[in-house]
Amino acid sequence: MADAPRLTLFRPFRHRTFRSVWIASTVSNFGGLIEGVGAAWMMVLLSAPASMIALVQASKALPVMLLSLLAGAIADQFDRRRVLIGAQWFLFIASAGLCLVTFFDVVTPWLLLVFTFLIGCGNAFNRPAWQSSVGEMVPREDLAGAVTLNSMGFNLARSVGPAVGGMIVAAFGAAAAFAFNVLSYLGLIGVLGRWRPVLPERTLPRERIGDAMAAGVRYVAMSPHILVVLVRSTLFGIGSIVVQALLPLVARDLVGGGSFTYGVLLGAFGIGAVGGAVGSGVLHERLSTEAVVRVASIAFAVATVVVGVSPFLPLTLLALAVTGGAWIIVLSSFNTVIQLASPRWVVGRALALYQMATFGGMALGSWLWGVVAEIHQVGIALVVAGLVQIVALVVALPFRLTEVEDLDLAPMREFTAPDTQVPVDARSGPVVITITYTIPEQDEVAFLTVMAERRRIRRRDGARHWHLLRDLADRTHWIERYHVPTWLDYVRHNQRRTRADAAVSEELRRLHRGAWPPPTIRMLERDISATLGDRLGNILPGLRQVHW
Repeated sequence: MADAPRLTLFRPFRHRTFRSVWIASTVSNFGGLIEGVGAAWMMVLLSAPASMIALVQASKALPVMLLSLLAGAIADQFDRRRVLIGAQWFLFIASAGLCLVTFFDVVTPWLLLVFTFLIGCGNAFNRPAWQSSVGEMVPREDLAGAVTLNSMGFNLARSVGPAVGGMIVAAFGAAAAFAFNVLSYLGLIGVLGRWRPVLPERTLPRERIGDAMAAGVRYVAMSPHILVVLVRSTLFGIGSIVVQALLPLVARDLVGGGSFTYGVLLGAFGIGAVGGAVGSGVLHERLSTEAVVRVASIAFAVATVVVGVSPFLPLTLLALAVTGGAWIIVLSSFNTVIQLASPRWVVGRALALYQMATFGGMALGSWLWGVVAEIHQVGIALVVAGLVQIVALVVALPFRLTEVEDLDLAPMREFTAPDTQVPVDARSGPVVITITYTIPEQDEVAFLTVMAERRRIRRRDGARHWHLLRDLADRTHWIERYHVPTWLDYVRHNQRRTRADAAVSEELRRLHRGAWPPPTIRMLERDISATLGDRLGNILPGLRQVHW
């Protein structure tokens, strides 16, 4: 009997490491949200214009967009636990700096943005390592629940943190809110310090960071499941960030409140998000991922318009709860698809590119809606943003999310580097590989179809200059040819093959006439121009001595 949706959601808590990290992370999120209230309200107290107030959100989102790919490559190449600890210490130092400049009353709008930007940089390195490490804390069948619980933990903190932050700011000032945030990092640092994950043995040397980043981009670019999420998350980020970016102005201008009211509004958003996390399992049991995202996106858009036109605090609180629930459902759905569609060797970079797309849309949206609010009014900006979200959903209709729960992305682990008569080492290359197939004429269409998928997989895993050749003298004779830069890249390329890719090999086995595996030739490409240049260099001095 299948687990009930709610039991499935809470099942990851069976794993002690996940449970401990989740609790410490929720406390840290609580401190971060209190810091966010202090930063946003401090900008209001500094009499900054609406565009500067909205830039508080943009300054936190922009580093995620700029640095996430680098952070993802580092998370995939190094011990994620150590990366997390380093990011937490950086956040601790940056938050302490913000606390000190505020305490000594030397903070300015631009200095405030500098510190929130630095905190955003810490989060940029923390997020890919944190999210990709979830797969090391829970098994695959609990991954979707763990992703949703992480989002729920953040929003549990959001449900009370902002209100507490508003009270702290009102009673003791922004410096006290920043100090609370500084202390909140210590618990998570302690828990991570005690965690000892069991990591698979690394059989190959690490890629250089630049090569790792390029490999991540290439993998995502050749993975349709992931590309769809990037498009959808960018569009959602542009429109949906308006609520959080302009919420201080909603508190001040639309419902006539202060810092405490702002905290209560954020709390309503958080309570709604917790409800959305709990209800997410029920929705996904009954609807496809695409249907869930569409329903939640429409609800978010309608509620955004209500926030923009409502002068009544209770109605605004209800609408914000709806936006919070929709927000968590959409983003946790996107995150789950990314994690389930990415093998472990590249999941950090895939998540990083997802975050770049999402936070890039949020950074653009924060600036855009701040300008609209400054030129027109806060309410008008919210209404327009709601309409833009509906348009974005229509634009996204061709980019449907697919179900990826059944993808088996475990490595095949069948490849063994062949013996060679010509000595090779890790740097030997370029390597050219040719594979010969014998395909009956009646199977040509099926063969070309499966080779199109083969081409995508080869290029996704690092192959270059892929070509399919046909022998003019023999209609049944086909040659697949591709390059890799070095012998080490060739070994990596083959070890990246997953069990989900095996279907392509099985179809080729069925179509090929002859022994399997088919004849494969591996060759080292040699550049003779350097050799000719050396010989000419030896000849030319003698030619100069000849008297003509």
